[in-house]
Amino acid sequence: MASLAATFGRGAMTNGWTDIRNADVIVAMGGNPAENHPVGFRFVMDAKRKRNARFVVVDPRFNRSAAVADCFVQIRAGTDIAFLGGLIHHTLANNRHHAEYVRLFTNASFLVKEGFGFDEARGVFSGWDEEKKAYTDTSTWAYELDDRGFAKVDPTLAHPRSVFQIMKAFYARYTPEAVANICGCSAQDFLKAADIITSTGTPDRAGTMLYALGWTHHSHSVQLIHAAAMLQLLLGNIGRPGGGLNALRGHANIQGGTDCGVAYHNLPGYIPIPKADHQSLEAFVKAVTPKPLRPRETNFWSNTDRFVVSQLKAFYGAAATPQNEFGFQWHPRLPQTASGGNENWSWAYIFDSMYRGRMDGFFSFGMNPVSNGPHSRKAIAALAKLKWLVVAENFEQETAAFWRDDILALVDKKPEDVQTEVFLLPAANFAEKDGSFVNSARWIQWKWKAVDPPGDAKPDQEIIARLFLEVRELYAREGGRFPDAIRALNWWYPNAVSPSLEDVAREINGWALSDIRDERSGTVTLKAGQQLARFLDARADGTTLSGNWLYIGMYTDAGNLTQRRSFADVSGLGRYPEWAFSWPANRRILYNRCSADAEGRPWDSSRAGIQWNGQRWIGDVPDIAPDSPPDAGLGAFMMLPEGVARLFVPGQFVEGPWSEHYEPAESPVPNALHPSQSTNPALRPFSTEFDVLGKPDEYPIVCTTYRLTEHFHYWTKHNPYNVQLQPEFFVEIPEELALEKGIANGDRVRVSSARGSIEGRAMTTRRLKPMNVGGRTTYQIGFPIHWGFLGRGQQRGSLANLVTPTVVDPNSFAPEYKGFLVKLEKV
Repeated sequence: MASLAATFGRGAMTNGWTDIRNADVIVAMGGNPAENHPVGFRFVMDAKRKRNARFVVVDPRFNRSAAVADCFVQIRAGTDIAFLGGLIHHTLANNRHHAEYVRLFTNASFLVKEGFGFDEARGVFSGWDEEKKAYTDTSTWAYELDDRGFAKVDPTLAHPRSVFQIMKAFYARYTPEAVANICGCSAQDFLKAADIITSTGTPDRAGTMLYALGWTHHSHSVQLIHAAAMLQLLLGNIGRPGGGLNALRGHANIQGGTDCGVAYHNLPGYIPIPKADHQSLEAFVKAVTPKPLRPRETNFWSNTDRFVVSQLKAFYGAAATPQNEFGFQWHPRLPQTASGGNENWSWAYIFDSMYRGRMDGFFSFGMNPVSNGPHSRKAIAALAKLKWLVVAENFEQETAAFWRDDILALVDKKPEDVQTEVFLLPAANFAEKDGSFVNSARWIQWKWKAVDPPGDAKPDQEIIARLFLEVRELYAREGGRFPDAIRALNWWYPNAVSPSLEDVAREINGWALSDIRDERSGTVTLKAGQQLARFLDARADGTTLSGNWLYIGMYTDAGNLTQRRSFADVSGLGRYPEWAFSWPANRRILYNRCSADAEGRPWDSSRAGIQWNGQRWIGDVPDIAPDSPPDAGLGAFMMLPEGVARLFVPGQFVEGPWSEHYEPAESPVPNALHPSQSTNPALRPFSTEFDVLGKPDEYPIVCTTYRLTEHFHYWTKHNPYNVQLQPEFFVEIPEELALEKGIANGDRVRVSSARGSIEGRAMTTRRLKPMNVGGRTTYQIGFPIHWGFLGRGQQRGSLANLVTPTVVDPNSFAPEYKGFLVKLEKV
């Protein structure tokens, strides 16, 4: 989300599952879709069968996806940016980029501020303070502006400070030989893959990239994904059928979760959460609304006030009035730290705060932090410091049972040492409740309850409602420190104890509270009580209500459009516009203005996204004003103030505007590009006794984690059928390493890091080969994540995250589950 939003304007899959069939080249890197997304993977196979598409897999392992690939390249875990940087250099050095697309739809022509630079020897950008080991002045990470505040451009791309020229020079270091030296592949294998991948930089070809947690689980993950975005922009593959940069979500509703504000720093609809220094609604809206950087750009976030006020009306209803800033003063805000920054409440920071005694209680709904967070021992020690813990789950799991003898032994404690009171609430699972899932492709799809939950298990909304109603009653009866924020909540649902999710869906979409008039003609377009149908139906004056502006259109007066199931597809491209509802505005391919040239003609008439018919844009729902002619000059990336996609990112990433290769926090070798700055310079390590890193002399083996088709995260180990298929934890080991260690297939082995160790059966394999990295032989091993202490089969406490580090990406705060260091021994 953090990378795609900063590059394109929205943090989501650009195309969709059904569009993959339209690709000429498909790259799976940072993911293993055949294993982890087997249903969606059929569209990859469709493309191979029907279009003779070439399938390229780049991964630390020869995996199930690689087994059906046309080209496979093995790389060292954590070196993806070097590989992608090499592809960017290969594209630019050989003029394989789609030049007209790059000129029209990217910021390649923008001029970068004087003073910006990169120190190749030290591996840092301008503004680095060597004494403080931090970027203290990032003012040069910006465009040169004219006297109106607009970015200066050079349409010829020849200016030495144009983004295009700076980019060519920056990535010239990523030669095939440099890539091979860092990644551990051969230069020949790299070039074979590069020729296939960059073959799509022409108007008549399109290529897509598929990635998942193999890219997001690094200490440089945001920059990694941006590197891929740059490549796809150079090749002209964004916004086109068969193209895209497609994030494959690991759960059925991860996209819906981020859309609806589960991340600590966003509200629903990706509205930033207010900060402590936003003392008024006006100050908040002003702070988060960007100004356009080019004349005539849409700058769609200029409508932020509409979306914020409509959301406040959803939160606080009739209690939200113009006189009280629509309840803004009741709204939660991020506190400030002692140094003046904003507190961080992402996953690893939550458990760091918990361990430091800053938290009394914790709710865990459908999560298992002991198993799925980094460094399980730190999570266990943190939970032991709480006063109370509430877990809502289908099964008893490691977090609810962290007080057991065998689990507490990991932190040298006994049950009598722990005063945490634990409440385990039985919850309905996905098949025992209705509602909607938002899949990777942004499709909001309704689902219907199959069976009632067993025993006392209740759906999530009932658990939350019962808790809320009791807490509200306590505030009404006893007062309390800040009762208004709770008592003013708009709990309007006819069934207050267990709200209908149909009602919640209507509220998320939103409705008119008064008659809504067209802002130009003054005619009434919506009567009070009618559902909103368009984003610009929302108003900033308190006359509309919407829980999430992004989902406006999913539940209109025509009904719940997420329940639609029509296979109609006039396009023949797998668009299916009447199947469910795709945000935004039922658009199936984001940034689809890029699918046509400057005159509005499709680059490829056989795969038209949208096209100008002389009066309006037709085809997919246009990602541009539908009646704006091509010569009006509106940009294709309406969510960005530039109106074009960002190759150079002006200040949104904390470690720099370009994606540079930095080694993982634990690496077997120094950074070959700049040994003095080996790892991401923006990393901020935690500092408890649990937060330790290993050195390669003691832990010389690179390790990675992954998932299996036969299991779903930490849940299916409770299901006897899944356990029959994959009964126990195992470790994949290269045959050559096993020979060195005297390990035979099926032996029990111990994997240890600086943080802990786990044991399991050895699976000796040729799917992981020794690699030559920096002139030395480097081994990689890997193991799946699905086991633990509780469940069926042979659990034996094989928690994968007992060995992973508490290191996070400084932009997204995702943990580095991939590419850490371990040692291996036979038990």
